[in-house]
Amino acid sequence: MKINIYYGGRGLLDDPTLYVISRIENVLKELRVKVERYNIYEHKNEIATLPQTFKDVDGIILATTVEWLGIGGYMQQFLDACWLYGDKEKISNTYMQPIVMSTTYGEREAETTLCNAWEILGGLPCSGLCGYVEDITAFQLNKEYNLIIEKRAENLYRTISQKIKSLPTSNQAVKQSVLRTQQLNLTPQESEQLSKYVSDDTYVKQQKEDIEELATMFKDMLGQQASTDDMPYIKELEAHFIPLREFKAGYSFSIEGIKNPLYIKVDEDKLDIHYGEEDIVDVYAKISKSIMESIIDGHMTFQRAFMTGEMTAKGNFKTLRMLDQIFPF
Repeated sequence: MKINIYYGGRGLLDDPTLYVISRIENVLKELRVKVERYNIYEHKNEIATLPQTFKDVDGIILATTVEWLGIGGYMQQFLDACWLYGDKEKISNTYMQPIVMSTTYGEREAETTLCNAWEILGGLPCSGLCGYVEDITAFQLNKEYNLIIEKRAENLYRTISQKIKSLPTSNQAVKQSVLRTQQLNLTPQESEQLSKYVSDDTYVKQQKEDIEELATMFKDMLGQQASTDDMPYIKELEAHFIPLREFKAGYSFSIEGIKNPLYIKVDEDKLDIHYGEEDIVDVYAKISKSIMESIIDGHMTFQRAFMTGEMTAKGNFKTLRMLDQIFPF
């Protein structure tokens, strides 16, 4: 028989949980059980891979200390890893005994939390051990307490060896009908490989950099697309431009729905069209997109749009009338 112990405390010398699990280890070894302990705080950078150590075990002990509230961060991360990367089929055949010692209030709630978590994972919880310790020395010297600890270890051995079953619980029903694991349907081998990648800081850092680079690239592509959509009419105006000798003018069109004004600069046979503010402008015009598109489609002229009030303008009106000559649509 093999039993793994997962300790989720901080490893303090006066941690009563360490004393309890050391007593349990001694009892199990006397029963010829192979015992291996994992101090989770020593594996904090590879917690995601710890569920892979369930492969050849018959049972496990989840031990932690309540120092102020709850089961503690390391144990919670370990249980998260079991949910995300653990082999659920193996967990379903694995017994778990919770050990929770407290130096403050909340050991019973923490024990219940561990049992509930293991049931939701699909595992088999056993009768655990919890207690409040005010003075670690007095606790260690108390023979009755030591006897209770030894009995709990023997109960774990008996439960595993006899494969004692327990009545069904609502946690199991909830898991089957409500809770769902990650969307990826991974095999145990794929989950193990994924957990190794998650624990590899270098790999994770590289993945984050690659994702950021891709995000930046797509943002640039979207920005270019957006800029193209926000700069219409330029190609149509360039295609219909007719140069006039000794004619120079600057036009600024404020088009409804477009942030920057459309600037047109004509210098005889030279044409410059772009969106943006310019200082040298002979005619300022304001026009809607629909009227601008009607002009470009040949259904209306700039002069007619101005005369009917569908385009407003200020500046040199002679220069305004030249628009229909240099841009005959």
